[in-house]
Amino acid sequence: MNTRYLVLEDGSYYEGYGFGSDEYQIGELVFNTSMTGYQEILTDNSYCGQIVMMTYPLIGNYGINRDDNESVRPYVFGFVVKDCCEEPSNFRVEETLDEYLRNVHIPGIYGVDTRAITRKIRSIGTLKASFCNTVEEIPSLVETLKAADFLHDQVARVSTKNVYPIPGRGKKVVVMDFGIKLSILRELAAREMDLIVVPYDTDASTILNYHPDGVFLSNGPGDPADLTGVIETIRQLIGKVPMFGICLGHQLISLACGAKTYKLKFGHRGGNHPVVNLSSGKVDITSQNHGFAVDIDSLDDTDLEMSYRALNDGSCEGVRHTKAPCFAVQFHPEANAGPQDSNYLFDEFIALMEGEKANA
Repeated sequence: MNTRYLVLEDGSYYEGYGFGSDEYQIGELVFNTSMTGYQEILTDNSYCGQIVMMTYPLIGNYGINRDDNESVRPYVFGFVVKDCCEEPSNFRVEETLDEYLRNVHIPGIYGVDTRAITRKIRSIGTLKASFCNTVEEIPSLVETLKAADFLHDQVARVSTKNVYPIPGRGKKVVVMDFGIKLSILRELAAREMDLIVVPYDTDASTILNYHPDGVFLSNGPGDPADLTGVIETIRQLIGKVPMFGICLGHQLISLACGAKTYKLKFGHRGGNHPVVNLSSGKVDITSQNHGFAVDIDSLDDTDLEMSYRALNDGSCEGVRHTKAPCFAVQFHPEANAGPQDSNYLFDEFIALMEGEKANA
């Protein structure tokens, strides 16, 4: 076991043991409360630029397999756990968590007090963090952390560079890829949608030239306000084609309609977040992963109305356009890993496209 230190920008540090890679980067330290699904979390592109800490203590006990990835490669900058299982037991296991992280060049640390670190983040908010191997390195690393900025180009890093199709016999949908999870594509494809996946910076005219029945805006990492060009593209598309957004897509639709977003103190990341449907009163338990939210008060001067609200902190979890065929949710209805209470939203997207076609 090799000693490794997790160092935070406030000067605190935690001694543990290293696993995975020894290629360190500065990232935003966030926590996830899910009890399962660490492989899906590691490969979720929405974590680009972040060091992820799991609050559930035992991680790695069912290993890593080829089927549960949410992207071709992971973009997390580090992984923090209490206990790392070295001998996983699962009929699908192909490699240990340690072996996987080594192969994809992601550093990890175990043996630290994840409960204490989580309480710190909940108290003062997310912090920049990194790793080092000796106590002597810590003072200079703290100064480096204080001077560093958060990334602002995450979507450009994780979005597809080329247009590609996923053929189907149903509705033609252009998917704007901001860092899309593979399970979202599976849900769309399972409903036989004829998908055309395009890079994040594709302009409105190019999208409309595909003559889509709908446009889907994916999840993705970072501050939505950084994507000014994308916001203008969405503004040009609203009202011309039915639209459905998830997570970052929800925030971008809101910004395109004139609302504002803000950074949450420590974000929503986990598979146990209750949200209430404001039209039906039904509560869904949802999977979430986001650090920004839509300002509810800013919706007053827009054509959007809030459709879902978080029961934990009262924040906005969904919007619906009052004049155009457009809706979005902050949570993840595909829910890999997580509860599938809100999976029906993909069917609502189809109904929206069918209704618009009937009206036309």
